[in-house]
Amino acid sequence: MARRNSLLALFLGTLACAAAYASAFLPGDPPGWSPWALGIGTATVMVAASALGAARADTGIGRLKLPFALVFLIVAGGFAAVLMMPAPDAANPQLFLGLPAGAAIVLLGIGILPLLVLPIAYALTFEDMTLSEADLARVREAARAWQAAQQPASAHPIVTAKPEPAEVVA
Repeated sequence: MARRNSLLALFLGTLACAAAYASAFLPGDPPGWSPWALGIGTATVMVAASALGAARADTGIGRLKLPFALVFLIVAGGFAAVLMMPAPDAANPQLFLGLPAGAAIVLLGIGILPLLVLPIAYALTFEDMTLSEADLARVREAARAWQAAQQPASAHPIVTAKPEPAEVVA
C-alpha cells in the first residue's frame, strides 16, 4: 500500500511540475498558479521518492511517516514563504547570514534542512526498517535456488585448477 501511494504521489508531483513547466509556453506571462504548482510538485516528488525507497512490503514506511511529513512541510513551506515574500529592495536588502532572505530560505531551508532531518530519522529507525536475519536467510536461499536453476542439468562442474600440460614424447 505504501509503495502504491508513493508511486501515485510521485506521479502527481511530476505531473504538477510538468504542468508548471508547460505553462511557460503559453502566450503572455506564466499563470499565477505555475510557481505554486512547481513548488508543491517538487516537495511532493522529493518526499514520494524518499518514501518509495524506504517502503517495505510488510511494514510500509513505519515510523518514517512523521519525518517525511515534516520534510514535506519544510520544503513546501519554504517554497510558499519565498513565493509570498515581497520583491527584494535593492536599496535596503534584508540579509540573513549574508544572503537575501529568499535565497537564504531556498538554500538553507529547502536545501540543507531536509538533509539534517532525513538521515537522523533513518538512523533512529534503522533497526526497524532494515532486513532482519530471517529476511537475509530468505534472500540467500532464493539466490541459491536461482543459481541452481541457471545451471543446465547436464552441465559439467566448473574447473578451477589449471590442467597440467601434456608431456610430449619424441
